[in-house]
Amino acid sequence: MKEGHRSGRDGSPSLRLYVAGASPGAQRALASRKRLIRALNGAIDIQIIDILLSPDEAERAGILATPTLSDDSIDPPRRLIGDISNIAEVLAYFGFPRKDTVP
Repeated sequence: MKEGHRSGRDGSPSLRLYVAGASPGAQRALASRKRLIRALNGAIDIQIIDILLSPDEAERAGILATPTLSDDSIDPPRRLIGDISNIAEVLAYFGFPRKDTVP
């Protein structure tokens, strides 16, 4: 795991997934979120933020498009905007080794 990742309640790394309601893009991103968590055997927390319900939070974070997966624990934040369905690429982008590839 890359140093600097924000930790969740249980000490696991934490990211934020910004979505807009129940749009098709949001539904795909939520399904990919589940796959990311499974790929890391639950060792990551990905908080869901619906910008339609929490527009102030999205504005404070500077979110301009959804879906956006963000690691806000580093400066500047590391963000992926759009399709996050390629789990291997997403994990590599954020510096997370897959549990099944860890020696």
